[in-house]
Amino acid sequence: MILCATKPLAAAVAVALLSCESAVAFSSNNNNLGGLARIRSTTSKKYSIQRRQQQPQPTSTTLYLGDFFNFGKPKQEEEEETAPTPEEEAAQTGYVDNDDPIEKIFGIFFGKKEAEPMGMKRFGQERFPEQYPAVLDEWADPVVGDDKEMALLRPLLKNTNLETRNLRLTYDANRDGWDPTIFHSKVDKQGGAIVFCTTRAGIQCGGYNPKGWVGYGEARGSIAAFLYILGGKYAAPGAPAIKLRKVGGPGLAQMDLPESGPSFSPDALVIPLGKEGKLARSKLGSYYERLPDGTNSLFGKDGSVQLRDLKVYHGVYEEGEYIPFTDAEPFALY
Repeated sequence: MILCATKPLAAAVAVALLSCESAVAFSSNNNNLGGLARIRSTTSKKYSIQRRQQQPQPTSTTLYLGDFFNFGKPKQEEEEETAPTPEEEAAQTGYVDNDDPIEKIFGIFFGKKEAEPMGMKRFGQERFPEQYPAVLDEWADPVVGDDKEMALLRPLLKNTNLETRNLRLTYDANRDGWDPTIFHSKVDKQGGAIVFCTTRAGIQCGGYNPKGWVGYGEARGSIAAFLYILGGKYAAPGAPAIKLRKVGGPGLAQMDLPESGPSFSPDALVIPLGKEGKLARSKLGSYYERLPDGTNSLFGKDGSVQLRDLKVYHGVYEEGEYIPFTDAEPFALY
């Protein structure tokens, strides 16, 4: 009887032990699976982060109007060789590339502008300075051989045909006489000249006549002509003089009348000579600029004055050297 009861009990204990072992094994297996899942999850996250880091990040690009005309063209490197200057390019290729937009458009159809077409040098301020108005804020350098009075006038000759040329006194009214006939015998066909006069009040003034005189009774035009006053209240600080440009175009810059002395336009600076002696008249505004404060006379409040001296300086030319503007100019507009 006891034996029969013991067998079922042992069987039950055995079943219970087996159940505990299964539970422990199952729990262990679950723990292992959870750890594996956590490992896999961590690895997946790391891999995802690495992939995001390796992928190129989106960037923003700023486009300007000019970029649309170069769309699809490779961009130039930031560091490029220094582009040659227009002068260097002209020396290398024989062409100039300093054109304005309109010239560039014509260049598309007719080609680049040659530096020296058919062997002829181009028109420009360096070669033909007197085709441009007088400069007001630049001054010529001294020239060896100038005396004291020439050195006083030299700075005024910047960008003229006389800028670097030696000067000579061709007419001195106190020496030669206050007479128009004598005046023209001294100055005609000598080229451009600068007139220098001093009033009895001490005002030193005059004018530059680029075309000179020939005594044919014509009006000689030049946009490069100017009047001036040395020193005084109108000269800018550090400047030797004030210069007054030709206005209203180049015409009537100098009235070349054989019966008169120097006449810058009909009224800007007129020195008749002859019967009127040492008289000088000035009325600015019509043909030459007025003074900065609106004064319309080189002599200040006076429209006419008496002169103390009158001189004319021309350039020095070698024997046989060409002297410009030594004949009539009936159709000259420059």
